[in-house]
Amino acid sequence: MRSTVQDIAREAGVSTATVDRVLNERGGVRSRTRDVVIETAQRLGYIAEVSPAPRGEGVVELAFVLPRGTNAFMAMLGRQIEQQAAAKADVSVRIVLVEGFNPETLSAALRGLRGRVQGIGVVALDHPAVREAIRALSDGGTPVVTLASDIAHVPREAYVGIDNRQAGRLAGYVLGRFLGRGDGGGAPRKVAMFAGSLSYRGHQEREMGFRHVLGEEFRTLEIVELREMRDDRDRAHSEALALLDRHPDLAGIYNVGAGNQGIARALAERGRAREVVFVGHDATDGNRTLLLDGTIDAVIDQNPRVEAREALNILVNAVRGTRAAPHPPRLQIIFRENLPEI
Repeated sequence: MRSTVQDIAREAGVSTATVDRVLNERGGVRSRTRDVVIETAQRLGYIAEVSPAPRGEGVVELAFVLPRGTNAFMAMLGRQIEQQAAAKADVSVRIVLVEGFNPETLSAALRGLRGRVQGIGVVALDHPAVREAIRALSDGGTPVVTLASDIAHVPREAYVGIDNRQAGRLAGYVLGRFLGRGDGGGAPRKVAMFAGSLSYRGHQEREMGFRHVLGEEFRTLEIVELREMRDDRDRAHSEALALLDRHPDLAGIYNVGAGNQGIARALAERGRAREVVFVGHDATDGNRTLLLDGTIDAVIDQNPRVEAREALNILVNAVRGTRAAPHPPRLQIIFRENLPEI
């Protein structure tokens, strides 16, 4: 089947209107966005592919340091990085999996890559040891890109990922609208939060955004607990069971990170899967199933294809002495009724 404009928009991480403007050579589109749409349309066979001009000799060797574990989004991101790099004759990548919640392990992994690769992408904890490792890489001439979660005050090339504070606000707004603002006449309705680790700046920002929008617009909702479970499904399951037992009148859950399968299992075991409003992140295979059966009401999605593409582009350009502005992934809210095709 021939690809469609919708296919191009989904893969490129832009709107169908933007694709239409690019393909019909209308103005008003940034040059980088135009390049992305054209590259995607060529790759999908929608338009004829033009042989690219030579970009310099030699293969660029990159490494991506990602957290090990059951986080399905991180697995998707790793696969996208490998697949997109494999399609390029001049790029070689290695995926390095580490204990994502141990800053010393992450720092050691980053330092161990110094001099062995030309550029590094990392999902990084915001911790002094990790910041120093990134500074050492930068001082040695190795460009670094942060992925999914940014890190403060380090000489990185770019951050590639969504606005996590905006994502938290969106989650709070959606959950609040599901539960209703109420008239303030009764007791506050209880909601709870789960996070992988607040050592990730991205998780902190999501928590902050969520709290702010509830405080601004949904004051009849009360956050009764915040539990960290290191994106582990089994730990999320046990924490969620204990939470539901402590708060049998719990009305909503927002999970900042991974582990939705464990929370869903606890909700089913307590007979609350269709009662508690549940908002999570990322349209992974597992979350798609939970959307379809009604356990999860909404997910805030980011596009791993776009993040992988932009990280590779920025690092390759940095290695070759040029700069490429990131084309950030779009934030998208997904319900059961608008599940995208895989």
